[in-house]
Amino acid sequence: MRIADRVLRKGGTKAFALRSTFRACRSAFVISRTSLCSSRRSFVNPHSSIRVSRLLLLSLLLASQVVAAGAWESQSSGTLAWLRAVYFVDGQKGWAVGSKGALLATTDGGRSWEVRRRPTEDTLRDVYFANEETGWLVCDRSIYLLKTREEPRSYLLKTVDGGASWSRVEATGADVDVLLTRVTFVDEARGWAFGEMGALYSTTDGGASWSRQIVPTKHLLLGGAFLSAGQGWLVGAGNTILYNSDGERWRAGSSPISAATRFNAVAFVDERRGWAVGERGFVLQTPNGGRSWFRQESNVDVDLLDVKFVDATEGWAVGAQGTIIHTTDGGANWRLEASGTRHPLERLSVAAHGRAWAVGFGGTILNYAGHAAAPTPPQLKTPDREQPTKRPRRVVRNSATR
Repeated sequence: MRIADRVLRKGGTKAFALRSTFRACRSAFVISRTSLCSSRRSFVNPHSSIRVSRLLLLSLLLASQVVAAGAWESQSSGTLAWLRAVYFVDGQKGWAVGSKGALLATTDGGRSWEVRRRPTEDTLRDVYFANEETGWLVCDRSIYLLKTREEPRSYLLKTVDGGASWSRVEATGADVDVLLTRVTFVDEARGWAFGEMGALYSTTDGGASWSRQIVPTKHLLLGGAFLSAGQGWLVGAGNTILYNSDGERWRAGSSPISAATRFNAVAFVDERRGWAVGERGFVLQTPNGGRSWFRQESNVDVDLLDVKFVDATEGWAVGAQGTIIHTTDGGANWRLEASGTRHPLERLSVAAHGRAWAVGFGGTILNYAGHAAAPTPPQLKTPDREQPTKRPRRVVRNSATR
């Protein structure tokens, strides 16, 4: 037990969850040992010993079930860069990007991360891969490093060989002052990039050419989700929530929040059901494709920066102060999960079987390994009460009868 205590004091998300359970185990162990020692000197009620044994076994079962339920664990990134985005192609191959051109890759679900050669010294704000070979980066150049007024502040980098090489792509055209925040594609050809001043650019030829679309806002666009070339959603500052259901016109959705609010991310699982998160813990949900939104109680008041759903019931949101909230009923109930960090978590990526990753400040990478099956507790058999041993009756014969 002393060894277990030393392990738990080292910290970590699993240790945080298991600490109280092991304390209960230790208490039960002490009680059991005391009872056994005293049994050498006096009679011990067998039913009392059974209750102590059950308590010890129950504590151990609780500990194993906490581990089996899944938890967020830190992964070694090999960098202290502020990681701005993460994207997984599948449950094994993923990318993370951040400040000063930080570029990380993994092929084993994050058990090991490789620090790749930086394709630029500029900040990488977003990463997206259409497949294992074709990917995109959003690059933000510091205004203090711009050499001319005609030099664009933001640009894209594209790879077609799995990140071995990158080529620069200009998406903003004459809008050299626009800061891009995100890039996303629905296939190798059709994609979007968006950012400041309500700027939204689209491509239908894999990024060879880009054109600016008309949207009914001039606010900063921070999050987007697209299911197809004709259906997408955008959120941003100034209470911006937009939807497009025909591939042509963008419309504003009806928000229940009247004050100017910044929404940072949006996620959809189908053409009807979606969620948006923003500052002060706001979570909104729509059942009708973004036409109207309804507030859900997040139980937190910090800024939420990203949201992702595996399906219509299970999803996560992350944000400031290492905040992670989780739902398994479509957002009807959100519960806070231990992250093991106080660093802001900026982005999420989810894969099949409930696997998820979150990245943030200081090279932080967290992994949720999914739901392992909890062990089936053994059936405790209640022993029968011990019956007093019957001694054989001694028959005394009268000698006169012999």
